[in-house]
Amino acid sequence: MNAIIVAITGFLAQLVDGGLGMGFGATSTTLLITLAALTPAHASAVVHVAELGTTAVSGFSHWRFGNVDLRQALWLGIPGGVGAFIGALLLTSITSPVVTAVILTGLGLNVMRRFARRHQKPTAGTHSRSFLTGLGFFGGLIDATGGGGWGPVTSSTMLTLHKQDPRRIVGTVNTAEFLVTASATAGFIVGLWEGLLATWPLILALLIGGSIAAPLAAWIVSRFNPSFLGVLVGTLLVVLNVPRIFPDVTMWPVQLIIIAFGVFLGWRSWRYERAHRRARQDHVNSTEPESLVATVGS
Repeated sequence: MNAIIVAITGFLAQLVDGGLGMGFGATSTTLLITLAALTPAHASAVVHVAELGTTAVSGFSHWRFGNVDLRQALWLGIPGGVGAFIGALLLTSITSPVVTAVILTGLGLNVMRRFARRHQKPTAGTHSRSFLTGLGFFGGLIDATGGGGWGPVTSSTMLTLHKQDPRRIVGTVNTAEFLVTASATAGFIVGLWEGLLATWPLILALLIGGSIAAPLAAWIVSRFNPSFLGVLVGTLLVVLNVPRIFPDVTMWPVQLIIIAFGVFLGWRSWRYERAHRRARQDHVNSTEPESLVATVGS
């Protein structure tokens, strides 16, 4: 039964990741803890081993399509790998689930903030090596201890600064993620080897569920508003993890308020995106006749 639940978890997490370009780790770890009753360390280990193949393929694909700045990927990925290895070792020695719950709640809030913001055009500029090193280390540490979060931490931060084209940022971050995932997996092998051997069916189930969802995720991203979906996913992460921070407190009224606030943010973001799309289309339609006249006149 656990394998079926984990396969469904992989399916749902891949739908999120395919629609947003981030969130597989945080979503799957949260669902594994909630639905399959895994400990935070086991859930994070299962997720990172399953992600080894997906991050390798993703990074290679982005490199082939010219979406990667290899210099920045290394400055992000190498310190990110160090942070992930340390984070994995720390997580295997942490017995309280509160730490992971706090991290995942913070990631959920960050995703909500990221997708509720109005998008801006990137400005010219580059990120310094010290900035990339610090961001990579912190992102890797959060990714391993929280079971996910590399994308929400690094991509969101770099996108918010508007210094580069989003396509290059996503490609570079995804390529660097392979180093982070491999290092986190190495840390879990050192600190949780027997647990990994016992959970290989769950790792396989997560891979199968995610693979089945991949084509559907590609369809979802073309049909659903990503900002609206992103806010709702962030809300889900917060709602599911807040009760684990305060296990002895009745949290359902707070959860209802968070859901209502998340739906409002998603609705507002959806309205803005729709208005922005219409304005863009109206601009294109208004310039077409002028372009046609100029072409005929020439």
